[in-house]
Amino acid sequence: MRWENLTVDSGGHSRAADSALFGADAVVSRTFDTPEFRGITFHEVRARSIINRVPGASRMPFEWTVNPYRGCSHACVYCFARKTHTYLDLDSGIDFDSQIVVKVNAPELLRRQLGSRRWLGEHIAMGTNVDCYQRAEGRYRLMPGILAALRDHANPFSILTKGTLILRDLDLLVQASQVTDVGISVSVGFTDPELWRTVEPGTPAPERRLDVVRTLAEHGIGCGVLMAPVIPFLSDHPAQLRATVRAIAAAGATSVTPLVLHLRPGAREWFMAWLAHHHPHLVRRYERLYADGAYAPKWYQRRITRQVHELAQEYGIGPTRAGMPRRIPPPEPAEATMSEPTQLTLI
Repeated sequence: MRWENLTVDSGGHSRAADSALFGADAVVSRTFDTPEFRGITFHEVRARSIINRVPGASRMPFEWTVNPYRGCSHACVYCFARKTHTYLDLDSGIDFDSQIVVKVNAPELLRRQLGSRRWLGEHIAMGTNVDCYQRAEGRYRLMPGILAALRDHANPFSILTKGTLILRDLDLLVQASQVTDVGISVSVGFTDPELWRTVEPGTPAPERRLDVVRTLAEHGIGCGVLMAPVIPFLSDHPAQLRATVRAIAAAGATSVTPLVLHLRPGAREWFMAWLAHHHPHLVRRYERLYADGAYAPKWYQRRITRQVHELAQEYGIGPTRAGMPRRIPPPEPAEATMSEPTQLTLI
């Protein structure tokens, strides 16, 4: 999926000559001079496939995903998905935060693919690449159509989000939960307001996300919390872990699953630049901790997991419940697409 051969039509809209992944009216780029979208460009595309297959080598507890957006205005400096923007010949830094690809035909495309005789009704995870409830969803409103299609086909699904906009679709979630297995997880890695403002600048505040957990619980929809990321030396002090787990428990979360920060290529460079600017004294410590690759050492991950699980037990909630790993979908690798008739191509 690339932007080569991008041309401009007579109406002044950008178009991609290569229609391998998009339809004939492939790309329309728009900017909106409103406070919530200032500085953001939306590339509206008509995708050829919306159900994506996770590569077989992946350790993910699900095989299929739906991602109506690429790029994310949440602008989390650690986001693992940043690298995927380079596949579009965009950079993994500012472009990832401000050049958002919108698959405008996602709802009708999904409904068609769910109705295919080749589709077996398997679980679909959403929000595992970029957030399906980022700010763009407030304008494009793709998720109501997506949820309605899943509800009408009684197709099981899960959503992972940092966005409070999910509450707009509460009625659809309740309706879907009456006919199929619905799993909702909210990502809250820490509750420190100062850390949140710099590391997740485009997201709702952690306490607002916990309000989502509380509201869903009040409407009979159990919601787990992915405590991610736990950021070494910035949110991993025992007192910080305790405060976060206590807040998660008070919100009525059904489970809490910690995930230590990982720094894949693309995200690593952007995060380390942020770290050098905001916490230069930690740069050498990070270089040592992540010297062997994208993941913190196993001993460190085990220590954090043990501490969080002990705190969860103390506050009356457990880790991810046995048999239900898909309710808290972890990040996914590069995706493959399912196009009609179930042709698999890597993007």
